[in-house]
Amino acid sequence: MYLIAGLGNPGKDYDNTRHNAGFAAIDTIADTFGIKVMELKHKGILGKGMIGGEKVILLKPQTYMNLSGESIREVVEYYKIDPESEVIVLCDDIALETGAIRIREKGSAGGHNGLKNIILHLHTENFIRVRIGVGDKPKEGDLVNHVLGHFAGEDAKQMQEANKQIAKAVECMIMDGPQKAMSQYNTKKKK
Repeated sequence: MYLIAGLGNPGKDYDNTRHNAGFAAIDTIADTFGIKVMELKHKGILGKGMIGGEKVILLKPQTYMNLSGESIREVVEYYKIDPESEVIVLCDDIALETGAIRIREKGSAGGHNGLKNIILHLHTENFIRVRIGVGDKPKEGDLVNHVLGHFAGEDAKQMQEANKQIAKAVECMIMDGPQKAMSQYNTKKKK
């Protein structure tokens, strides 16, 4: 069984913000594979279904970004999921261009407080993560305002396309492993 967790903040104020890119990706995965994410459990909203012939849980932690690990740990423990091979975390990344995708099998939090908290609660950095590019803040801009800002115009279209690619990448990871998904779906850097 796989846990696919998208990171974000609960509440209408945060809907469709850059920081909630993980929630938006979960919504697209749910739509793509016909999974209803509506059950309130384990400090999150979750749904159960099948992707690539495997049972999956889609999770949107409701603990706020910085405490995402609490919800993820509860699901991992309750369903006896192996964090190092069966957990996939989807999160925003300001170091990537809007709509870019970067899949990794392990790594540090890279300054992302949601990932820091997951590492703390799972006691490992070895879990699959899909970083979703939301673009860097403007030179004169404020980081908090940037990540809590909304996508508009071309950026919104790029994110919709990225989420479709993420749904395919998740299916690829489950069926063929993360290495294959990395080679097929990681966005190449623009020159």
